[in-house]
Amino acid sequence: MPTLTTTAPPLTFEQFLKQCPDEGRFEWVNGEIIEMVNCREHIDIAALITKLLDREVDRLQLNYVVRQEVYLRTRNTEGKIRGRIPDVSVIDREQWRSDRFEVSALIDPIQLAVEVVSSNWENDYVDKLDEYQRLGIKEYWIVDYLACCEADPCGIGSRDILGEPKFPTVSIYTLNSEGIYERQGFQGDQRLISLTFPELSFTAQQLFDT
Repeated sequence: MPTLTTTAPPLTFEQFLKQCPDEGRFEWVNGEIIEMVNCREHIDIAALITKLLDREVDRLQLNYVVRQEVYLRTRNTEGKIRGRIPDVSVIDREQWRSDRFEVSALIDPIQLAVEVVSSNWENDYVDKLDEYQRLGIKEYWIVDYLACCEADPCGIGSRDILGEPKFPTVSIYTLNSEGIYERQGFQGDQRLISLTFPELSFTAQQLFDT
């Protein structure tokens, strides 16, 4: 559940980067610093995805790095700048190493962003989906893990995405030739299909069972 740290007057994006605390994870929206506070299961799933994709990079000797603490500068539909920090980021190695001593957000699209959904699910399914598409991130995963219990699964997101009844789902969006995201949804024992990691052998359920 994100918590709001109020600031007056609103911070600029550059001030946000300089004033952002060293401990914790924060985003910048509408001039305010928002702390992203996540439960342990959320943290564990993000850690598993980081480890999984990093191993795949090493195995195939791909020209990527996998990181968790990366700020992105995005824009919303009104053109306003926002500062986002995906749960997991896969970045071209040259892009990441272009200025390693600079404390700033990436302004160019990364290869892949992963968001593990929290209770404010519309942020990932609506706002960040639009912002990441607008930035040109080639692949975007939304990992919607929450289930109330085995007999009554109820993922956090919309029934339009998760079905009826709702089941935990990994939604993978990829940019088409027109720069628009196209979605594939994966549940249970379905193997995740990734443009970035085509040889990935992992199912949605294996993520949820972490």
